[in-house]
Amino acid sequence: MTKPTVAVFFGGRSVEQPVSCASGSGVAGALRRLGFAVTAIGITRTGDWVQLPADSAFAIEDADALPEITADSGKPVAVELGPGSQPVAEVAFPVLHGPNGEDGTIQGLFEMAAMPYVGSGVLSSSLCMDKEYAKRLLEAEGVPQGGYAVLKPGDEPDEAALIERLGLPIFVKPARAGSSLGISKVDSGAGLAEAVAAAREVDPKVVLEAGFENVREIEMGVLATLDGGLEVTHPLEVLAKGEDGWFDFDAKYLDNPEPFDLRPDFPDGVVERARALARRVFRLLDCRDLARIDCFLADDGTVYLNEVNTMPGMTPMSGVPQAFAAAGLSYEELVERLVTLAAARARRS
Repeated sequence: MTKPTVAVFFGGRSVEQPVSCASGSGVAGALRRLGFAVTAIGITRTGDWVQLPADSAFAIEDADALPEITADSGKPVAVELGPGSQPVAEVAFPVLHGPNGEDGTIQGLFEMAAMPYVGSGVLSSSLCMDKEYAKRLLEAEGVPQGGYAVLKPGDEPDEAALIERLGLPIFVKPARAGSSLGISKVDSGAGLAEAVAAAREVDPKVVLEAGFENVREIEMGVLATLDGGLEVTHPLEVLAKGEDGWFDFDAKYLDNPEPFDLRPDFPDGVVERARALARRVFRLLDCRDLARIDCFLADDGTVYLNEVNTMPGMTPMSGVPQAFAAAGLSYEELVERLVTLAAARARRS
């Protein structure tokens, strides 16, 4: 079967642009190595689209020189998407993290243009991006999670009430962001207001989560199959910790060449329960193609959901690609599977 042409979109207007640059250039490179005709479209922080040279490569290596798409990264381009146009490619592969890319916005654009694309649809992307509504839906379905509270724009934190409700420590997070950006761990009421302000620099809506003590942080990749099934990786364990003892941005991308244990030992039954939870959450949130399911494993063997990421980091060294590689599916095979899923879905529609 002829390989479809692919347009890989990365960069974007969110604070997660550097991660998207690294992920997107990795995906584009893998597809080219497999013989796909690839057009790489970079999106600047101001929303301009540029076509990037085939040899463009981005990596996160230095906190003071994070990769970025600018107007000088390529040539300005007006991408044609509509049914009556000459489309830029047969399949779109949005490797965008955070708002204006992973939240249903660009997915809606592709839907309007009837362009096949990789990844979850509009509703699922939007729902998984918004921690408040993902938690509310999963809570209604009885999925085990930690306690949480939400501060809408303009709400001020009531330190005493929040501590009574959630205990300490509390993790304060932007409601619609990823890559651990804007997150603070608070160990006393005195730090709550400052942590909320830091989160609101990323998103005006803030989620506060009860911090688990003595838990192991685990992650699983969930990948759809062409026959409608799901493959779930063995849960990997996050080993890297930042200065405050949790998996922050620096620990994820800068300080640890090997931040994961891909084959940790778990008590009997944990792997099966974790995988079952990952499958259930993937289906409940109507995810498609690929997702990363982040969980906490408590001392008593209970697996608690943390959050869901519909476009996880996609560099060869990211957790999900590494987990699938450990299971025998290479980075190139993973990327090709995602394009094949999108192309097959288009043929069925």
